[in-house]
Amino acid sequence: MKPVIRLALRDWDFITPLLLGDLASDRFELKIERLAALPDDFGSDPRFDASEISFSRYTAGRARGEAGVFGIPNFIMRGFRHRCVVAAADSKLTSFKELRGKRIGIAGWQDSGNTWTRAAMAEAGLGIEDAFWAVSRLAADHPVTDRVGRYAQPGLIEALPGQPPLLDLLAAGEIAAVLMPFMPQGFFAKGSRFRALLPDVRAAERDYFAKVGFVPGMHIIGIKPELAAREPWLPQALSDLLDESQRVWLEKRRRYADTTPWLIDELVRSGHDLPESWNESGLAANRGMIAAFIEQLRIQNLADTDLTPEALFPAVSALEGAN
Repeated sequence: MKPVIRLALRDWDFITPLLLGDLASDRFELKIERLAALPDDFGSDPRFDASEISFSRYTAGRARGEAGVFGIPNFIMRGFRHRCVVAAADSKLTSFKELRGKRIGIAGWQDSGNTWTRAAMAEAGLGIEDAFWAVSRLAADHPVTDRVGRYAQPGLIEALPGQPPLLDLLAAGEIAAVLMPFMPQGFFAKGSRFRALLPDVRAAERDYFAKVGFVPGMHIIGIKPELAAREPWLPQALSDLLDESQRVWLEKRRRYADTTPWLIDELVRSGHDLPESWNESGLAANRGMIAAFIEQLRIQNLADTDLTPEALFPAVSALEGAN
């Protein structure tokens, strides 16, 4: 009898072939639950056998010696971050360096995406110590939670009292920019209150890729260690199935490129600007990016660790005796 794997994911377009039943494994049955918010603590969540999880939180947990999740180096969420620095539409600022000495809003200090964004800003000449970081929720309908934790530093990284919405502060000119995980509501409309800080984010991201050689990864797939120990073939099989879903989805998008009138242009430009291997899964394909992220955790004081990519993503054989 095939094992049933309950997988938690965000509602990514590229899992459509799996949801529609166009793809399936002959070794396991996959049941996907699409979530707006991922499990807070997947390791102890009885609802799921596998889940999309934060790369940053997984890495920090491993640095602390935690072993409640077995990570698979399949970067289910990956993307450049230069476009994620948003300014008010009428702002005169057009570069990361111009944010020196100014107030920058951020909704989660440890988040993987924000870690990569700060790395991109530092590469362009704006270090953490060069600005004031105002930590709060992005919008009024977002919950009030601890968004900075032990990383707060008075006068440098501070949670705003009452957590006023950062987008409201940005529109009012009280902060200079906000680091966004996704674009704010109304961003794509003509006359939006907000714009990307950089006037040509694509050029900046293309230059960044030329320097570092990778597209940053934010989320990976985690699996319960006891399941991986019991079914040692499963982590790779699950990763391969997700990769195949992405391949099939992209092939269809290139054929049926009618989502927007110019989507086909974007698909062509991405195909020209990036190597076919840019989204490959696995440790070998991502070792450089993983090592760079571990180094950023050290540089940004998110974790004091001597982790290596191999220690972060050990082979299934390392779980012997876990079952």
